[in-house]
Amino acid sequence: MAEIPAENYSPSWGGDLRTPLPLTGDERETLTSSLDWHRRTFELKCAGVPAERLSEKAVPPSGLSLHGLLRHLTGVERWWFRIQFAGEEVPLLYYSDDDPNQDFDSLDGDPAEAFELWRAECRRSREIVAAAPSLDATGVRKSTGEPISLRRILVNMLAEYARHNGHADLLRERIDGATGY
Repeated sequence: MAEIPAENYSPSWGGDLRTPLPLTGDERETLTSSLDWHRRTFELKCAGVPAERLSEKAVPPSGLSLHGLLRHLTGVERWWFRIQFAGEEVPLLYYSDDDPNQDFDSLDGDPAEAFELWRAECRRSREIVAAAPSLDATGVRKSTGEPISLRRILVNMLAEYARHNGHADLLRERIDGATGY
């Protein structure tokens, strides 16, 4: 069972099931609640899609699929929060130097398991952010060895999800005509 139950989403003709973004709050609350809103948006864009259609590359000639975006976002969560910011020694997901596009190209495996792994990575990311003393805390950017702040990572993640939620909009509309979120 890879699809999100239909009762957990509402397409364009229904209500918004996401937690409303706060209208006031400090910078950390604003950034983290916005990121969670985008995470939930992505999940809702996949809601109700049958498992066999999640891997469908519905917007040719693009090689994107909802399943591929899911795998990509899972790897990005791990890369930015666990590896670069927290310095955890964990393997990369859906990537190798020999096959850098396996998140989009190798769509084997159960999408339901991919969703569970994504949710686990999101939970771990939230724990890391919550434990950080401030948004000025830094990790190490692996490509350069330079410090990178949690603030910058959160902004990068917001951009990542916003971009891919746009892709998911197009994919979902092509799959079953659903729009919204």
